[in-house]
Amino acid sequence: MKKASSAIISILLAIIMGVLLPFQAFANIPDYISEVKIAMGSTISAAEKDLDGYNILKSEKKPVDLNYKAGADVSTSKGEKVVLFGYKTTKNKKEAITDLALMNMKGGYSVEDYEIIMETQLKSQIIPFIERFQAAINEYRENYNSNIKSNKQRVHYLHDVLNKLTDDDTGKPLGDLFLNETKFEMGDEAYNKLSDEEKKNHADILTIFAQANAKATLIIENLLTRAADTEDTTWLERFSQTTYDDLIEQTGLPLSKARKELAKHFDDTANDFLDKWDAFREELLSYKSALKTVEEYDEKTLSDALSAVENLNENASESEVSEVLDKAIKANDKYVDYIKSKQIVLIREKLESIPYLDGTMLDFFLREYSDIEEDITLLYPLAASLSEGQTTGVEFVSLSEFAMVAIDTEEGYRDENLNEIKAASIYDGVDRGIYQKGGVGLTNDALRKEAIGNAFVPEKDDKISSILIYITYGLAGTAIATGIAAFKLAFSLVNLERAAATLRAAQFNAAHARLLTAFKTLRGISIGFAIASMLFLFAITFVDAQETKAYYNVEFSPIPRYMIDEKDLYAYNSKGEKTILKNQSAYYKAVECNRTKSNEMWNSVGNCADMNGDIGSQWLALYASKNENEEPILADSLKVVLSDDKIPADYTTGIHMFGSESAFNLNAYPYSWNEKARRTYVYFNRDDGTNNGATAKGSIFTRGTLFITAGLGIALGAFATLLATKSIMKGKDGAAAE
Repeated sequence: MKKASSAIISILLAIIMGVLLPFQAFANIPDYISEVKIAMGSTISAAEKDLDGYNILKSEKKPVDLNYKAGADVSTSKGEKVVLFGYKTTKNKKEAITDLALMNMKGGYSVEDYEIIMETQLKSQIIPFIERFQAAINEYRENYNSNIKSNKQRVHYLHDVLNKLTDDDTGKPLGDLFLNETKFEMGDEAYNKLSDEEKKNHADILTIFAQANAKATLIIENLLTRAADTEDTTWLERFSQTTYDDLIEQTGLPLSKARKELAKHFDDTANDFLDKWDAFREELLSYKSALKTVEEYDEKTLSDALSAVENLNENASESEVSEVLDKAIKANDKYVDYIKSKQIVLIREKLESIPYLDGTMLDFFLREYSDIEEDITLLYPLAASLSEGQTTGVEFVSLSEFAMVAIDTEEGYRDENLNEIKAASIYDGVDRGIYQKGGVGLTNDALRKEAIGNAFVPEKDDKISSILIYITYGLAGTAIATGIAAFKLAFSLVNLERAAATLRAAQFNAAHARLLTAFKTLRGISIGFAIASMLFLFAITFVDAQETKAYYNVEFSPIPRYMIDEKDLYAYNSKGEKTILKNQSAYYKAVECNRTKSNEMWNSVGNCADMNGDIGSQWLALYASKNENEEPILADSLKVVLSDDKIPADYTTGIHMFGSESAFNLNAYPYSWNEKARRTYVYFNRDDGTNNGATAKGSIFTRGTLFITAGLGIALGAFATLLATKSIMKGKDGAAAE
């Protein structure tokens, strides 16, 4: 069983961190979109070259230009750019894109609002939490060097588990880092005096708790809470010897004041335990079934299943792979149930052996939730029995985990197989660019409404068009008088200061002088008119070119690399009033394109894709989300609809604007130049379990993550529980033999 146990604890920790690539049984699993890339080019063939290795979105079996005729058909514009949509596929839902949304340059987002939220979160949540949780870290350090053998053994084991989590910024494992002062404890002044090498020994705990993936954060909090308590007695022993009356007496205060004082100190912690009460009670009540599971478990089943997985041949058929993996899933589920059951048996038997009040500790924990809720002071002695470090981590540790900390012997914290577990980064799966200043936009309904008026194309100067019309009339006139009248009319529309700014002063003054002479003498009127008209036409053409250039060469603002989309969900109360039910947020990352650093647009938009091909009146950025709460997009459902606003059958959405689920016309006039550009929509469907056999089992881990029935505590404590159980059972067997 040693091999199986080592393999399982390694698998569990890796899966919790989300770093273990799941085995796949590919039969009947549809393809999902895992990555999108946009390629721009002067021609389709030129753009295709930058999509090597990608599937290209097609229409009628040909790559489709999503930006077709969206530029302005004039020589002074930026012209046309082909935009192709490339994508890669996966059969792993965990890697799949669940949404594709658009944001325009003048759209409803705010970089500043997001940064304010992050700064507020740091000040109002993370810093206060770390200040409280510091007690657990301090007790971890004290126990690591403790003279109390049991505490030292426990924390050395948990230190070694923490060392399986690494901090990318220092390159050091967390178990070692937390033995030293953190940057937060030292303060910026002292920390900044250290050399770069010395800084690597001190964790930036603010960054760790702000940016590490959620699973890693929970593991850190859980393990450090388990490592707390520096006393030579356990919290369970202290609790068994404490009552509410004892606590009242210890205050030395009058009864009413004593009750208020105890409530101030213990009420919050007691209520945290109340939240965990029913779950713990149900475990204790399942003792008989748990005992049966322990007695009937065959350890050889898991060893055989793991060996079968290891021995899978790459030439094995899909049916063979499915059979082996199905057996591994079932064997793993049984092992987790076995560990959980052993834990239940141990805890119940231990509690039953401890006298408390008029019965046993088991009797106390089997009391109904309603009894405890009615008199929360019953839990004050439990809260008072915890160390300061344990108290700060109550929300991260279940009652059964707290019980195992008190029950485990030193033998339960000996594991020579930890060396076989691979280390994992605490930032695994986190795109840390989201924390870079200026890189994230926050979008919500209010911002979108405000931005609607900013969406449209700027109007071109009407004076230019008017002047060109009059010039045309003037040149077309045959009579000199008509020509002069037209010329005067045209000339009167020209702003002399504006022309002087665009022509060299000398040229303009000379031209003006010649014109005046021609008008005064009326001699050589035809020649004078021709020269003047040509000169004037040159000036107007020059002005028009400058204006047109300015009109089309829009200065692009930076494209945020990330969008956090806030969606307010509304409900109506009994009075019919509209209220916000809750706010949901989704995280999106900008889709990249083939733009290079040599491109003039690089400094402003980098490699973020612009669906307008860098020639629009504003950028139209595409964002992709991989939200575990949403179903993935089916790759074969991608459908391009051209020149038609009718929604195709069996489709409801597609590439859409933030704030709307309707597929959006990628050549919409507010973002391009050509009002008559071909309408272009990209539709898609998500896997709702009814498409292409998507209900098949697929991954060995549900949605890429192993289904751990016993929860986080079981996963982390499985091996320790197993060894503790063996040592306790061994002691029982020895006593029975005597």
